[in-house]
Amino acid sequence: MAKILLLLGSFFAFLAVAFGAFGAHMLRDTLSAEMMHVFETGVRYQMYHAFGIFIAAWALHSFRLRGAATAGSLFAAGIVLFSGSLYAMAVTGVRWFGIVTPFGGICFLLGWLWLAWGVWKEAR
Repeated sequence: MAKILLLLGSFFAFLAVAFGAFGAHMLRDTLSAEMMHVFETGVRYQMYHAFGIFIAAWALHSFRLRGAATAGSLFAAGIVLFSGSLYAMAVTGVRWFGIVTPFGGICFLLGWLWLAWGVWKEAR
């Protein structure tokens, strides 16, 4: 599972760089300042949580940390829901995509809590 998480983290980090470049070079003149900010927020959180997936992979591989795989999976789901909904909203202008965004944020929060819980349980 650690290898799968490393693959996922690498994939999402690659896409974050690609989407960031796409936004900076192709969308800058197309999107409003507000929608450009929305798009950039999606890129930033995607990269943060790609690193979170790497941390989960490391914790799983190095410490056999219970819950690390679940945390990594929650980060991946959060990227799809949070960043994906922001990309869709920014590019299409359809604001109802924003309904999905909080569910991705909840996945991010749960992923970090799950990781912390695993560390706390191991430290006892």
